[in-house]
Amino acid sequence: MAGLAASFGSGAMSNSMDDVSQKADAFFVIGSNTTEQHPVFGTMLRRAVRFRGAKLIVADPRRIDLCDFATLHLRQKPGTDIALLNGLMYIILDKGWEAKDFIAERTENFDEFKATIMEYPPTRVSEITGVPVNQLYEAAELMAASKPMAVIWAMGITQHISGVRNVMTLANLQMLLGNMGMPGGGVNPLRGQNNVQGACDMGGLPNVFPAYQPVTSPEAIEKFSKAWGLDYGLSTADRVSPSTVHRLSSTVGMTATEIIPGVLEGKTRALYILGEDPVMSDPDTNHVRECLEKVDFLVLQEIFPSETAVYADVLLPGVSFAEKTGTFTNTERRVQMVHKAIEPLGEAKPDWWITAELAKRILQTSEVLDAPFAGWDYTDTSAIMDEINALTPSYGGITHARIESGERLQWPCPTGEHPGTPILHVNKFARGLGKFMPIDDVPPAEEPNDDYPMVMSTGRVLYHWHGGQMTRRSKGLMEVYGEALIEVNPEDSQKLGLNGQNRVRVTSRRGSIEARAWITDRVPPGMVYANFHFPEASANELTQAVLDPVSKIPEYKVTAVKVELVS
Repeated sequence: MAGLAASFGSGAMSNSMDDVSQKADAFFVIGSNTTEQHPVFGTMLRRAVRFRGAKLIVADPRRIDLCDFATLHLRQKPGTDIALLNGLMYIILDKGWEAKDFIAERTENFDEFKATIMEYPPTRVSEITGVPVNQLYEAAELMAASKPMAVIWAMGITQHISGVRNVMTLANLQMLLGNMGMPGGGVNPLRGQNNVQGACDMGGLPNVFPAYQPVTSPEAIEKFSKAWGLDYGLSTADRVSPSTVHRLSSTVGMTATEIIPGVLEGKTRALYILGEDPVMSDPDTNHVRECLEKVDFLVLQEIFPSETAVYADVLLPGVSFAEKTGTFTNTERRVQMVHKAIEPLGEAKPDWWITAELAKRILQTSEVLDAPFAGWDYTDTSAIMDEINALTPSYGGITHARIESGERLQWPCPTGEHPGTPILHVNKFARGLGKFMPIDDVPPAEEPNDDYPMVMSTGRVLYHWHGGQMTRRSKGLMEVYGEALIEVNPEDSQKLGLNGQNRVRVTSRRGSIEARAWITDRVPPGMVYANFHFPEASANELTQAVLDPVSKIPEYKVTAVKVELVS
């Protein structure tokens, strides 16, 4: 994220949840259905509005529940976030409301950035976004008058072909207002799953080792090659010549959204999938099925049968959260300890144990490495954490013992004496000066036309989770929300002849689904909303696999569709 990227890596919150909820004078929530997707934090925000009088601006094409607590709801057209944000910053600059001292002392590239912003006057922005000019002025004035203001977003911002640019624009906004490095401010992305932050921190990305140490860095390659015993077991003669000592690759790998399409391109021959259901969660489901049918070998490690399990050559029984001990890292960079409540059922084993056993067997059959274990002989997750402490600078002081004693530790926490870092960028950015980035509006990859006149956006609902493998097994949840629903605006429902009991067919260039229509003003005219929890009517049958060029995340949030009455 421009000058912020190195410090919060894959997108962690710069501030803490309690800090934001207790100390922010205002919240700007964009692309986050907070009360449904992060309900604990959503409750904290509602209480701040109700009991502290904090101001709340919500920017979302849908009228989500959080809008009931909002001072102002900006209802921009899907895919116009950059234009909206640039228009707000135009007003702030035009009125002289920017944080001049902060900009002068802690940032660079301001003039180039400002030149781009000046191309987004309110009248033009209103035409692009559909947000009335008077609301743009009201929002800009609220933002400028509220110190500090916290910006909060989620996948409604990132799941676009302009996702990275959207996030950089939000960073521009907070630097312009001087809201970085202070209690109650910051840039605060809410991660989509409970340990996605920890997975990224530990190197679950194709371009970095743990703690975002680049795979292209010779120093990082040397460090991890030595630590992970890559030259262990080589003969003395081999070690004489450095050219024969094996090192980790410096080649940047593929993302998940590139690996599966790579099957049909001849780039991927085998897949090892842990706890993921790409048939349900990846875009363009028909294409995903074709790839999984044609891949040479597929191993799936799961806790329940899934739609992807149909294509697996081998099924490995992992364990649920209740059967494992270890740590999760949440969206505010806080590392939390969990202990198994029950012993693993049946033949299920902890994920780390399965992975380590596979590695040992690969090493035993290797012609180069004659040491059977080579660093994979962990006894428990505490031993793994010891390795993390040694190799991951931001986790250097985060130990099981400290967490068990009650310490609240957020990375970076480099030493055993360090208290952790609740707020990032307090005195300076990781790169020194924060760099303003000139960002222009980028239209969605698909826009409505005569054949597909409406826009579909996708997401989750409060009662279900992702592909629904667990939540659809809950009788209580299914009694509340037991089938796929398509949200349709009353104006559109009248045009379609719906009466509240009808089913609709939603069709994109990639497929069709049928489901019951929910007539509601949660969505504006010209837009429908669908979820991907139910295999019989998953929105991802319709979504497209076009990717953000940097993050490689798909554009789930804008799909051109036509909607028809079924019965």
